[in-house]
Amino acid sequence: MKRVSKIAKTAEAEIKNIKDSLDQSWAEIGYGYQKTVLGNGIRVITEEIPYLRSVSIGVWVMTGSRDEHPHENGISHFIEHLLFKGTENRTAFDIAKEIDSVGGTLNAFTGREYTCFYAKVIDKNLPLAIDLLSDIFLHSLMDLKDVEKERMVILQEIKMVEDTPDDLIHDLFNRVCWGEHPLGFPIYGTSERVQSFDRNQLFQFFRENYPPDRIIICAAGNLKHPEVVDLIQKAFGQISKLDKARARVKPNPISTTNIWKRNLEQMHFCLGTQGLQYNHSLRFASYVLNTILGGGMSSRLFQEIRENRGLAYSVYSYLPTYIDAGLMVVYAGTNQDSFQEVIELILREFNRLKREPLKNGELETAKEQLKGNLLLSLESSDNLMTRLAKNEIYFQSYLPVGMILKGIDEVREETVQQLATDIFDERLFCLTVLGPMDGSDFEKIGLFRKE
Repeated sequence: MKRVSKIAKTAEAEIKNIKDSLDQSWAEIGYGYQKTVLGNGIRVITEEIPYLRSVSIGVWVMTGSRDEHPHENGISHFIEHLLFKGTENRTAFDIAKEIDSVGGTLNAFTGREYTCFYAKVIDKNLPLAIDLLSDIFLHSLMDLKDVEKERMVILQEIKMVEDTPDDLIHDLFNRVCWGEHPLGFPIYGTSERVQSFDRNQLFQFFRENYPPDRIIICAAGNLKHPEVVDLIQKAFGQISKLDKARARVKPNPISTTNIWKRNLEQMHFCLGTQGLQYNHSLRFASYVLNTILGGGMSSRLFQEIRENRGLAYSVYSYLPTYIDAGLMVVYAGTNQDSFQEVIELILREFNRLKREPLKNGELETAKEQLKGNLLLSLESSDNLMTRLAKNEIYFQSYLPVGMILKGIDEVREETVQQLATDIFDERLFCLTVLGPMDGSDFEKIGLFRKE
Protein backbone atom coordinates (compact mmCIF):
# COMPACT_ATOMS: atom_id res chain seq x y z
CA MET A 1 0.00 0.00 0.00
CA LYS A 2 2.86 2.37 0.80
CA ARG A 3 4.40 1.73 -2.63
CA VAL A 4 1.07 2.40 -4.35
CA SER A 5 0.64 5.57 -2.33
CA LYS A 6 4.15 6.68 -3.26
CA ILE A 7 3.52 6.00 -6.96
CA ALA A 8 0.23 7.93 -6.75
CA LYS A 9 1.97 10.90 -5.13
CA THR A 10 4.71 10.79 -7.77
CA ALA A 11 2.13 10.70 -10.56
CA GLU A 12 0.23 13.54 -8.93
CA ALA A 13 3.42 15.60 -8.73
CA GLU A 14 4.25 14.90 -12.39
CA ILE A 15 0.73 15.93 -13.46
CA LYS A 16 1.10 19.13 -11.47
CA ASN A 17 4.47 19.82 -13.13
CA ILE A 18 2.95 19.27 -16.57
CA LYS A 19 0.01 21.56 -15.73
CA ASP A 20 2.35 24.24 -14.37
CA SER A 21 4.46 23.93 -17.51
CA LEU A 22 1.39 24.31 -19.73
CA ASP A 23 0.17 27.26 -17.70
CA GLN A 24 3.59 28.86 -17.99
CA SER A 25 3.68 28.27 -21.74
CA TRP A 26 0.25 29.83 -22.09
CA ALA A 27 1.37 32.83 -20.04
CA GLU A 28 4.53 33.26 -22.09
CA ILE A 29 3.39 32.74 -25.67
CA GLY A 30 -0.40 33.07 -25.58
CA TYR A 31 -2.94 30.29 -25.70
CA GLY A 32 -3.99 29.67 -29.27
CA TYR A 33 -3.07 33.12 -30.60
CA GLN A 34 -2.90 33.43 -34.42
CA LYS A 35 -2.86 36.34 -36.86
CA THR A 36 -3.49 36.55 -40.62
CA VAL A 37 -3.45 39.63 -42.84
CA LEU A 38 -5.86 39.52 -45.76
CA GLY A 39 -4.87 40.76 -49.20
CA ASN A 40 -6.69 44.06 -48.70
CA GLY A 41 -4.93 44.75 -45.38
CA ILE A 42 -7.57 43.61 -42.87
CA ARG A 43 -5.92 41.93 -39.89
CA VAL A 44 -7.64 38.81 -38.55
CA ILE A 45 -6.56 37.85 -35.05
CA THR A 46 -7.90 34.96 -33.01
CA GLU A 47 -7.28 33.24 -29.72
CA GLU A 48 -8.57 29.71 -29.40
CA ILE A 49 -9.89 28.85 -25.93
CA PRO A 50 -11.36 25.36 -26.36
CA TYR A 51 -12.82 25.08 -22.86
CA LEU A 52 -15.23 27.98 -23.53
CA ARG A 53 -18.62 27.52 -25.18
CA SER A 54 -18.78 31.11 -26.39
CA VAL A 55 -17.05 33.12 -29.09
CA SER A 56 -16.74 36.90 -29.07
CA ILE A 57 -15.87 38.66 -32.31
CA GLY A 58 -15.33 42.33 -32.95
CA VAL A 59 -14.78 44.45 -36.04
CA TRP A 60 -12.47 47.18 -34.77
CA VAL A 61 -11.86 50.27 -36.89
CA MET A 62 -9.04 52.62 -35.90
CA THR A 63 -11.25 55.66 -36.41
CA GLY A 64 -12.80 57.54 -33.53
CA SER A 65 -13.74 61.00 -32.38
CA ARG A 66 -10.13 62.22 -32.49
CA ASP A 67 -10.17 61.65 -36.27
CA GLU A 68 -12.97 64.15 -36.81
CA HIS A 69 -12.68 67.78 -37.85
CA PRO A 70 -14.50 70.27 -35.62
CA HIS A 71 -17.51 70.47 -37.97
CA GLU A 72 -17.72 66.63 -37.91
CA ASN A 73 -17.69 66.16 -34.14
CA GLY A 74 -19.95 63.22 -33.28
CA ILE A 75 -20.09 61.78 -36.80
CA SER A 76 -18.29 58.51 -35.91
CA HIS A 77 -20.78 57.90 -33.11
CA PHE A 78 -23.69 58.76 -35.43
CA ILE A 79 -22.45 56.23 -38.00
CA GLU A 80 -22.09 53.57 -35.30
CA HIS A 81 -25.76 54.02 -34.45
CA LEU A 82 -26.91 54.19 -38.05
CA LEU A 83 -25.34 50.94 -39.23
CA PHE A 84 -27.79 48.94 -37.11
CA LYS A 85 -30.87 50.52 -38.71
CA GLY A 86 -31.15 48.14 -41.65
CA THR A 87 -29.22 46.73 -44.60
CA GLU A 88 -29.89 45.61 -48.15
CA ASN A 89 -30.67 42.16 -46.73
CA ARG A 90 -32.21 42.79 -43.31
CA THR A 91 -34.43 45.28 -41.55
CA ALA A 92 -33.43 46.56 -38.11
CA PHE A 93 -35.98 44.15 -36.64
CA ASP A 94 -34.51 41.23 -38.61
CA ILE A 95 -31.06 42.02 -37.20
CA ALA A 96 -32.37 42.12 -33.64
CA LYS A 97 -34.47 38.99 -34.08
CA GLU A 98 -31.65 36.89 -35.56
CA ILE A 99 -29.21 37.61 -32.75
CA ASP A 100 -31.91 37.19 -30.07
CA SER A 101 -33.00 33.87 -31.58
CA VAL A 102 -29.62 32.32 -30.71
CA GLY A 103 -29.29 33.99 -27.30
CA GLY A 104 -26.42 36.17 -28.46
CA THR A 105 -25.54 39.84 -28.13
CA LEU A 106 -24.82 42.33 -30.91
CA ASN A 107 -23.70 45.85 -30.16
CA ALA A 108 -21.15 48.59 -30.86
CA PHE A 109 -19.34 51.46 -29.19
CA THR A 110 -17.32 54.47 -30.27
CA GLY A 111 -14.14 55.62 -28.55
CA ARG A 112 -11.71 58.42 -29.12
CA GLU A 113 -9.30 56.27 -31.15
CA TYR A 114 -11.46 53.42 -32.45
CA THR A 115 -14.96 52.15 -33.13
CA CYS A 116 -15.99 48.55 -32.47
CA PHE A 117 -18.90 46.46 -33.76
CA TYR A 118 -19.09 43.17 -31.86
CA ALA A 119 -21.08 40.04 -31.21
CA LYS A 120 -20.99 37.26 -28.63
CA VAL A 121 -22.57 33.89 -29.42
CA ILE A 122 -22.38 30.20 -28.69
CA ASP A 123 -19.47 28.73 -30.69
CA LYS A 124 -21.69 26.97 -33.25
CA ASN A 125 -23.29 30.31 -34.17
CA LEU A 126 -20.05 32.09 -35.10
CA PRO A 127 -20.88 32.00 -38.86
CA LEU A 128 -24.15 33.82 -38.10
CA ALA A 129 -22.30 36.45 -36.05
CA ILE A 130 -19.85 37.09 -38.89
CA ASP A 131 -22.69 37.26 -41.40
CA LEU A 132 -24.57 39.80 -39.28
CA LEU A 133 -21.49 41.94 -38.62
CA SER A 134 -20.45 41.96 -42.27
CA ASP A 135 -23.98 42.80 -43.41
CA ILE A 136 -24.20 45.70 -40.98
CA PHE A 137 -20.73 46.97 -41.85
CA LEU A 138 -20.83 46.56 -45.62
CA HIS A 139 -24.47 46.81 -46.67
CA SER A 140 -26.06 49.37 -44.40
CA LEU A 141 -28.66 51.45 -46.25
CA MET A 142 -28.19 54.64 -44.22
CA ASP A 143 -31.74 55.45 -45.25
CA LEU A 144 -32.78 59.08 -44.95
CA LYS A 145 -35.71 58.34 -42.63
CA ASP A 146 -33.40 56.31 -40.38
CA VAL A 147 -30.92 59.18 -40.29
CA GLU A 148 -33.65 61.44 -38.94
CA LYS A 149 -34.90 58.91 -36.38
CA GLU A 150 -31.41 58.15 -35.10
CA ARG A 151 -30.61 61.85 -34.94
CA MET A 152 -33.41 62.17 -32.38
CA VAL A 153 -32.10 59.18 -30.41
CA ILE A 154 -28.60 60.69 -30.23
CA LEU A 155 -29.95 64.09 -29.19
CA GLN A 156 -31.71 62.33 -26.32
CA GLU A 157 -28.46 60.56 -25.45
CA ILE A 158 -26.66 63.91 -25.28
CA LYS A 159 -29.39 65.31 -23.01
CA MET A 160 -29.12 62.23 -20.79
CA VAL A 161 -25.40 62.85 -20.25
CA GLU A 162 -26.00 66.56 -19.66
CA ASP A 163 -28.51 65.59 -16.95
CA THR A 164 -25.95 63.31 -15.27
CA PRO A 165 -23.27 65.53 -13.70
CA ASP A 166 -20.94 62.72 -12.68
CA ASP A 167 -20.79 61.72 -16.38
CA LEU A 168 -20.79 65.23 -17.81
CA ILE A 169 -17.84 66.42 -15.73
CA HIS A 170 -15.48 64.05 -17.57
CA ASP A 171 -16.48 65.47 -20.95
CA LEU A 172 -16.12 69.02 -19.66
CA PHE A 173 -12.69 68.14 -18.30
CA ASN A 174 -11.57 66.74 -21.66
CA ARG A 175 -12.80 69.83 -23.50
CA VAL A 176 -10.75 72.07 -21.19
CA CYS A 177 -7.66 69.88 -20.82
CA TRP A 178 -7.15 69.14 -24.53
CA GLY A 179 -8.24 72.56 -25.76
CA GLU A 180 -8.98 72.64 -29.49
CA HIS A 181 -7.49 69.20 -30.13
CA PRO A 182 -10.02 66.53 -31.22
CA LEU A 183 -9.23 64.45 -28.11
CA GLY A 184 -11.24 67.08 -26.26
CA PHE A 185 -14.34 66.57 -28.42
CA PRO A 186 -17.26 64.74 -26.78
CA ILE A 187 -17.55 61.34 -28.47
CA TYR A 188 -21.28 61.75 -29.09
CA GLY A 189 -20.85 65.31 -30.41
CA THR A 190 -22.92 68.35 -29.54
CA SER A 191 -26.60 68.96 -30.27
CA GLU A 192 -25.66 71.62 -32.81
CA ARG A 193 -23.30 69.33 -34.72
CA VAL A 194 -25.59 66.29 -34.64
CA GLN A 195 -28.42 68.38 -36.07
CA SER A 196 -26.19 69.53 -38.94
CA PHE A 197 -25.24 66.10 -40.39
CA ASP A 198 -26.91 64.94 -43.59
CA ARG A 199 -26.88 61.50 -45.19
CA ASN A 200 -24.27 62.40 -47.81
CA GLN A 201 -21.87 63.68 -45.15
CA LEU A 202 -22.30 60.53 -43.06
CA PHE A 203 -21.82 58.25 -46.06
CA GLN A 204 -18.76 60.15 -47.27
CA PHE A 205 -17.07 60.06 -43.86
CA PHE A 206 -17.69 56.32 -43.60
CA ARG A 207 -16.33 55.65 -47.08
CA GLU A 208 -13.16 57.67 -46.48
CA ASN A 209 -12.33 56.76 -42.89
CA TYR A 210 -13.11 53.04 -42.55
CA PRO A 211 -10.57 51.54 -45.00
CA PRO A 212 -9.36 47.92 -44.68
CA ASP A 213 -5.91 48.85 -43.40
CA ARG A 214 -7.62 50.41 -40.37
CA ILE A 215 -9.77 47.32 -39.72
CA ILE A 216 -8.82 44.64 -37.20
CA ILE A 217 -11.18 41.70 -36.75
CA CYS A 218 -10.58 39.85 -33.49
CA ALA A 219 -12.24 36.73 -32.17
CA ALA A 220 -11.71 34.74 -28.98
CA GLY A 221 -13.26 31.56 -27.67
CA ASN A 222 -13.94 28.05 -28.95
CA LEU A 223 -12.94 28.51 -32.59
CA LYS A 224 -10.49 27.41 -35.29
CA HIS A 225 -8.38 30.15 -36.84
CA PRO A 226 -8.46 28.87 -40.46
CA GLU A 227 -12.24 28.63 -40.36
CA VAL A 228 -12.55 32.18 -39.00
CA VAL A 229 -10.15 33.50 -41.65
CA ASP A 230 -12.10 31.75 -44.40
CA LEU A 231 -15.42 33.21 -43.21
CA ILE A 232 -13.97 36.71 -42.89
CA GLN A 233 -12.23 36.51 -46.26
CA LYS A 234 -15.55 35.70 -47.92
CA ALA A 235 -17.40 38.44 -46.04
CA PHE A 236 -14.84 41.29 -45.86
CA GLY A 237 -12.34 40.50 -48.61
CA GLN A 238 -14.29 42.68 -51.05
CA ILE A 239 -13.40 45.97 -49.29
CA SER A 240 -11.04 47.97 -51.48
CA LYS A 241 -7.92 49.74 -50.29
CA LEU A 242 -7.74 53.53 -50.13
CA ASP A 243 -4.78 55.62 -51.19
CA LYS A 244 -4.44 57.61 -47.97
CA ALA A 245 -5.94 58.15 -44.55
CA ARG A 246 -6.19 61.18 -42.29
CA ALA A 247 -3.10 61.92 -40.25
CA ARG A 248 -3.42 62.42 -36.51
CA VAL A 249 -1.96 65.44 -34.72
CA LYS A 250 -0.27 64.89 -31.36
CA PRO A 251 -2.08 66.71 -28.53
CA ASN A 252 -0.62 68.85 -25.75
CA PRO A 253 -2.72 69.03 -22.59
CA ILE A 254 -3.41 72.47 -21.15
CA SER A 255 -2.84 73.44 -17.52
CA THR A 256 -5.81 75.57 -16.45
CA THR A 257 -8.80 75.83 -14.14
CA ASN A 258 -12.37 76.08 -15.37
CA ILE A 259 -15.64 76.39 -13.47
CA TRP A 260 -19.07 75.49 -14.88
CA LYS A 261 -21.70 76.89 -12.56
CA ARG A 262 -24.85 74.81 -12.20
CA ASN A 263 -27.46 74.57 -9.46
CA LEU A 264 -26.59 71.10 -8.13
CA GLU A 265 -26.49 69.46 -4.73
CA GLN A 266 -22.80 68.58 -5.13
CA MET A 267 -19.57 69.94 -6.51
CA HIS A 268 -18.26 67.52 -9.15
CA PHE A 269 -14.68 67.93 -10.25
CA CYS A 270 -11.84 66.33 -12.17
CA LEU A 271 -8.27 67.16 -11.26
CA GLY A 272 -5.82 65.83 -13.85
CA THR A 273 -2.19 65.95 -14.78
CA GLN A 274 -0.11 64.82 -17.73
CA GLY A 275 0.36 61.05 -17.77
CA LEU A 276 1.83 58.45 -20.10
CA GLN A 277 0.81 57.21 -23.51
CA TYR A 278 -0.70 53.73 -23.78
CA ASN A 279 2.51 51.90 -24.75
CA HIS A 280 4.98 53.86 -22.60
CA SER A 281 7.82 51.86 -21.04
CA LEU A 282 6.75 53.03 -17.55
CA ARG A 283 3.10 52.07 -18.00
CA PHE A 284 3.27 49.33 -15.35
CA ALA A 285 4.55 51.83 -12.79
CA SER A 286 1.66 54.14 -13.71
CA TYR A 287 -0.82 51.28 -13.15
CA VAL A 288 0.63 50.70 -9.69
CA LEU A 289 0.65 54.41 -8.86
CA ASN A 290 -2.97 54.81 -9.95
CA THR A 291 -4.03 51.73 -7.95
CA ILE A 292 -2.42 53.04 -4.79
CA LEU A 293 -3.81 56.54 -5.26
CA GLY A 294 -7.45 55.87 -6.18
CA GLY A 295 -7.85 52.59 -8.02
CA GLY A 296 -10.04 50.69 -5.60
CA MET A 297 -11.72 50.50 -2.20
CA SER A 298 -8.39 50.11 -0.40
CA SER A 299 -6.79 53.05 -2.23
CA ARG A 300 -5.57 56.10 -0.34
CA LEU A 301 -8.19 58.50 -1.67
CA PHE A 302 -11.12 56.15 -1.04
CA GLN A 303 -9.97 55.33 2.46
CA GLU A 304 -9.13 58.88 3.52
CA ILE A 305 -11.88 60.89 1.82
CA ARG A 306 -14.79 58.46 1.99
CA GLU A 307 -14.09 55.95 4.75
CA ASN A 308 -12.22 58.10 7.30
CA ARG A 309 -13.90 61.47 6.75
CA GLY A 310 -17.19 60.74 4.95
CA LEU A 311 -16.70 63.65 2.56
CA ALA A 312 -17.68 61.88 -0.68
CA TYR A 313 -19.62 58.91 -1.88
CA SER A 314 -17.61 58.58 -5.10
CA VAL A 315 -13.88 59.32 -5.34
CA TYR A 316 -11.40 57.57 -7.60
CA SER A 317 -8.52 58.01 -10.02
CA TYR A 318 -8.16 56.69 -13.56
CA LEU A 319 -5.78 56.68 -16.53
CA PRO A 320 -7.09 57.91 -19.92
CA THR A 321 -4.33 56.73 -22.28
CA TYR A 322 -3.96 57.14 -26.03
CA ILE A 323 -1.51 56.23 -28.74
CA ASP A 324 0.55 59.41 -28.24
CA ALA A 325 -0.60 60.98 -24.95
CA GLY A 326 -2.12 60.25 -21.57
CA LEU A 327 -3.45 61.69 -18.33
CA MET A 328 -3.91 60.75 -14.70
CA VAL A 329 -7.22 62.07 -13.38
CA VAL A 330 -8.93 62.18 -9.99
CA TYR A 331 -12.72 62.55 -9.80
CA ALA A 332 -14.81 63.30 -6.72
CA GLY A 333 -18.28 64.59 -5.90
CA THR A 334 -18.71 66.44 -2.61
CA ASN A 335 -20.66 69.20 -0.85
CA GLN A 336 -19.75 72.79 -1.56
CA ASP A 337 -18.62 73.26 2.05
CA SER A 338 -16.28 70.27 1.78
CA PHE A 339 -14.87 71.06 -1.65
CA GLN A 340 -11.70 72.83 -0.47
CA GLU A 341 -10.94 70.12 2.09
CA VAL A 342 -11.31 67.35 -0.48
CA ILE A 343 -9.01 69.14 -2.93
CA GLU A 344 -6.44 69.67 -0.20
CA LEU A 345 -6.57 65.99 0.79
CA ILE A 346 -5.95 64.98 -2.82
CA LEU A 347 -3.00 67.36 -3.09
CA ARG A 348 -1.65 66.00 0.17
CA GLU A 349 -1.68 62.47 -1.23
CA PHE A 350 0.08 63.69 -4.37
CA ASN A 351 2.85 65.16 -2.21
CA ARG A 352 3.09 62.10 0.04
CA LEU A 353 3.52 59.84 -2.99
CA LYS A 354 6.36 62.09 -4.18
CA ARG A 355 8.19 62.43 -0.86
CA GLU A 356 7.38 59.55 1.49
CA PRO A 357 8.06 55.81 1.27
CA LEU A 358 5.04 53.65 0.50
CA LYS A 359 3.24 52.12 3.45
CA ASN A 360 4.01 48.56 4.55
CA GLY A 361 2.77 46.15 1.91
CA GLU A 362 1.16 48.87 -0.21
CA LEU A 363 3.28 48.15 -3.28
CA GLU A 364 2.70 44.40 -3.19
CA THR A 365 -1.03 44.81 -2.54
CA ALA A 366 -1.36 47.04 -5.61
CA LYS A 367 0.56 44.55 -7.74
CA GLU A 368 -1.60 41.64 -6.62
CA GLN A 369 -4.76 43.68 -7.28
CA LEU A 370 -3.62 44.44 -10.83
CA LYS A 371 -2.62 40.85 -11.54
CA GLY A 372 -5.84 39.48 -10.07
CA ASN A 373 -7.94 41.86 -12.16
CA LEU A 374 -6.07 40.81 -15.30
CA LEU A 375 -6.35 37.07 -14.69
CA LEU A 376 -10.04 37.25 -13.79
CA SER A 377 -10.74 39.20 -16.98
CA LEU A 378 -9.29 36.34 -19.03
CA GLU A 379 -12.24 34.12 -18.10
CA SER A 380 -14.52 36.09 -20.43
CA SER A 381 -14.33 35.73 -24.22
CA ASP A 382 -15.35 39.35 -24.79
CA ASN A 383 -12.52 40.60 -22.55
CA LEU A 384 -10.10 38.31 -24.38
CA MET A 385 -11.30 39.65 -27.73
CA THR A 386 -10.89 43.26 -26.56
CA ARG A 387 -7.41 42.51 -25.29
CA LEU A 388 -6.41 41.11 -28.70
CA ALA A 389 -7.62 44.27 -30.41
CA LYS A 390 -5.92 46.73 -28.06
CA ASN A 391 -2.65 44.83 -28.26
CA GLU A 392 -2.74 45.13 -32.03
CA ILE A 393 -3.83 48.78 -32.04
CA TYR A 394 -1.24 50.00 -29.57
CA PHE A 395 1.63 47.49 -29.88
CA GLN A 396 1.10 45.92 -33.33
CA SER A 397 1.71 42.55 -31.67
CA TYR A 398 0.45 40.18 -29.02
CA LEU A 399 1.57 40.75 -25.43
CA PRO A 400 1.57 37.43 -23.57
CA VAL A 401 -0.07 37.40 -20.17
CA GLY A 402 3.22 36.32 -18.64
CA MET A 403 4.90 39.45 -19.97
CA ILE A 404 2.24 41.64 -18.35
CA LEU A 405 2.50 39.81 -15.02
CA LYS A 406 6.28 40.08 -15.14
CA GLY A 407 6.09 43.78 -15.94
CA ILE A 408 3.85 44.38 -12.93
CA ASP A 409 6.06 42.27 -10.63
CA GLU A 410 9.18 44.20 -11.66
CA VAL A 411 7.83 47.64 -10.70
CA ARG A 412 10.04 49.11 -7.99
CA GLU A 413 9.06 51.58 -5.31
CA GLU A 414 11.63 54.15 -6.42
CA THR A 415 10.19 54.04 -9.96
CA VAL A 416 6.69 54.74 -8.65
CA GLN A 417 8.00 57.61 -6.52
CA GLN A 418 9.95 59.13 -9.41
CA LEU A 419 6.91 58.90 -11.68
CA ALA A 420 4.81 60.62 -8.99
CA THR A 421 7.44 63.36 -8.77
CA ASP A 422 7.35 63.87 -12.53
CA ILE A 423 3.58 64.04 -13.01
CA PHE A 424 2.28 65.54 -9.75
CA ASP A 425 3.60 68.96 -10.65
CA GLU A 426 1.17 71.85 -10.09
CA ARG A 427 2.35 73.45 -13.32
CA LEU A 428 0.77 70.49 -15.18
CA PHE A 429 -2.56 70.39 -13.32
CA CYS A 430 -5.90 70.89 -15.04
CA LEU A 431 -8.96 71.34 -12.81
CA THR A 432 -12.56 71.35 -14.02
CA VAL A 433 -15.44 71.98 -11.62
CA LEU A 434 -19.20 71.59 -12.13
CA GLY A 435 -21.55 72.79 -9.43
CA PRO A 436 -22.96 75.65 -7.35
CA MET A 437 -19.83 77.79 -7.30
CA ASP A 438 -18.79 80.63 -9.57
CA GLY A 439 -15.39 82.13 -10.31
CA SER A 440 -15.46 84.67 -7.48
CA ASP A 441 -16.30 81.98 -4.91
CA PHE A 442 -13.53 79.82 -6.30
CA GLU A 443 -10.91 82.54 -6.07
CA LYS A 444 -11.70 83.04 -2.38
CA ILE A 445 -10.41 79.59 -1.51
CA GLY A 446 -7.13 80.22 -3.33
CA LEU A 447 -6.75 76.98 -5.26
CA PHE A 448 -4.62 77.12 -8.43
CA ARG A 449 -5.29 79.89 -10.90
CA LYS A 450 -8.37 80.74 -12.92
CA GLU A 451 -8.14 81.57 -16.62
